[in-house]
Amino acid sequence: MKSCGIIVEYNPFHNGHQYHAKMARELSGAEVVIAVMSGNFLQRGEPAIIDKWTRAKEALNHGVDVVIELPFAYSVQSADYFAKGGIKLLQALQCNSLCFGTDHQADTSYEAFGKFVYQHQSEIDQAYQMIKNNGMSYPQQMTEVFRQIYPETSFDFSSPNHILGLSYAKENASYERPMSLYPLKREQAGYHDPKIHKEFASATAIRQAVFSNEMESISSVLPQQVLLDLTNTALVSWSDYWPLLKYKLISSSIAELQEIYQMKEGIEYRLQEAAKSSDSFLSFMEKAKTKRYTWTRLQRLATYSLNNVRQVDIENTWNQSYLSVLGFTEKGQQFLSKEKKNFQLPLITKVSKDLQSQLALDIRSDQIYQLGNKDISEQRFGRFPIRLP
Repeated sequence: MKSCGIIVEYNPFHNGHQYHAKMARELSGAEVVIAVMSGNFLQRGEPAIIDKWTRAKEALNHGVDVVIELPFAYSVQSADYFAKGGIKLLQALQCNSLCFGTDHQADTSYEAFGKFVYQHQSEIDQAYQMIKNNGMSYPQQMTEVFRQIYPETSFDFSSPNHILGLSYAKENASYERPMSLYPLKREQAGYHDPKIHKEFASATAIRQAVFSNEMESISSVLPQQVLLDLTNTALVSWSDYWPLLKYKLISSSIAELQEIYQMKEGIEYRLQEAAKSSDSFLSFMEKAKTKRYTWTRLQRLATYSLNNVRQVDIENTWNQSYLSVLGFTEKGQQFLSKEKKNFQLPLITKVSKDLQSQLALDIRSDQIYQLGNKDISEQRFGRFPIRLP
């Protein structure tokens, strides 16, 4: 069965995501659309507004056929590692194509870019080291790198979705049988656009409206079921986990904090001091933020700290990857049944005792996510994939 993959977060699911799934099917001619979706903690280092099972069901009701969870070790990462995980799972599923959103205005051959990077990675790394720490942000540095070594093409690394698209292309090109790529221009609302448009709005704008109790303002940009879920289901944000994070940062010794994944360059001292003098997550972030440590990088560190993530936890997932199924439609079930003999990673539909060590980080992060709201249901044990007709 011809398949097209999409790599998503759905925080929350909205009309733009439904359009994405629809166009992925149309552009690729796929029979099955497979979403690799972040679990309960997301790429920018924050908890999902609504749990992964609810988000998976919304996707299955609005154009997606199979939802596979992107493990924590890949989902809470910079663009390159996030892309590495998503592409790895789609390749393991023998997916034929990938459709992704982009904010880039000009025509860009993502496939050509991917091949170029794969063939010139050492030159790119060398050019980056020459300008590293020159006062520019990482996106500015990478834009300058490609101006130097690939001047015939203009690349702008300032757009989050464009950066992800370039990362997907680079990772995809490293495989013997790369997927066909279908970039899809975002409609109306940009990645961080705070405005509510007639039919589309960014997830950022929607979350702001939800937490400001302005649900009526977003009724036109969400499927009706998602609106109901956001009204009736337990929601969380970083503020719900702030007491837990503050306790972790204050009660841990510096040596213990240094064991946290990507805790480098003495930032542990700054985080601990900021936690001691802050009464909210927002206050903590404002005190901890520096030019060197961006908001997103600090949020990821906060997420690693909250979940007590160490290097060995990340490497365990990288070395023992798997396909954890959150749900499927009837067509998606046909795909999984028919094609599973060709899958290159084990397919997991429930957590058995022999899998608990392999899934340890994801199990722990799910349990910690539940601490954000007493009404969040069990996220791992006793759960089976959602089946929709």
